[in-house]
Amino acid sequence: MEVHYHDYLQLDRILNSQLPESDKHGLEAHDEMLFIVIHQAYELWFKQLHFETDSIATIMSKPSLNDNSPELQTVVHRMNRMVTILRVLVHQVDIMETMTPMDFLDFRDMLRPASGFQSWQFKELEAKLGLKFEHRHGKEYYTSQLRDEHISIIKKAETGRSLLQLLNAWLERMPFLSDGADDAFWKSYKEVYRTSLADAEKNNLNEFDVVFFNNAAERSLSPAACRSALFIMLYRGYPILQLPFQLLNALLEIDEQLSSWRYRHMNMVHRMIGSRIGTGGSSGKDYLKSAAEKHYIFKEIAQLNSFLIERRKLPVLSSAIEKELGFVADTTS
Repeated sequence: MEVHYHDYLQLDRILNSQLPESDKHGLEAHDEMLFIVIHQAYELWFKQLHFETDSIATIMSKPSLNDNSPELQTVVHRMNRMVTILRVLVHQVDIMETMTPMDFLDFRDMLRPASGFQSWQFKELEAKLGLKFEHRHGKEYYTSQLRDEHISIIKKAETGRSLLQLLNAWLERMPFLSDGADDAFWKSYKEVYRTSLADAEKNNLNEFDVVFFNNAAERSLSPAACRSALFIMLYRGYPILQLPFQLLNALLEIDEQLSSWRYRHMNMVHRMIGSRIGTGGSSGKDYLKSAAEKHYIFKEIAQLNSFLIERRKLPVLSSAIEKELGFVADTTS
């Protein structure tokens, strides 16, 4: 049987799924159609982000993932695709902002208590990426507007292994240095780092020990994982570290785009309704602002940039380690 474009995309279902509340009331609200289409597009993109996240998690769950393999290249490629999708989500706000506050008021009150806060797909995505319940802003409220079946979906995601947890496990098993060499390297590195600090930054040295050597610290990334991640950042010029560095960078970009989306959403809400509460009963702009400031998922990776030093001051790696990282050819064969 031949496949037809119209049938393949289920256009009958998609194009007939916009049902403005204003039409039901026999009222004129031209911009409600735009409002519906934009939010339906958001949910479709959220579905694709779930699809990519799940595929990445499946690959990173493998105990034998090769750190210089096509599989890792696939992970980085799909993470970069997620970044591009998130950029589209940010730019969709531009379209939404062609609607004026008065245009919105034509139908806003008909939507109560519907709200973007009820987007269970977005909350599930945050959980899959690694946002813990205890780190959420307004955690006593964040599922209160959801249906029971959607709460169950989010709770299931929160109990599964998040992308952040898989990242930690992946970093922990990247032993670039043997135990003895590891101790010597980080002792040397810490001393160079100490000399690079300004007087006002001396407390950073205590933080260095907490991040890289204190197993008791309450962090999502273990000291061993943090040492591996910093090593990747420092020596990313070596071939075998290129993909791992791109992976870390993609996660930071995902966090940045999520933050940009939240801030654009916050500013749009402020522009549209000022200080009024949201249709779902939240505090509107104030809630979104607090969530945007608190919901950084990969902030511990970004924090590692505080411990970088200048390239020319990097400790020189041994020839054995350089060979392992792919710069020194084997001339014995």
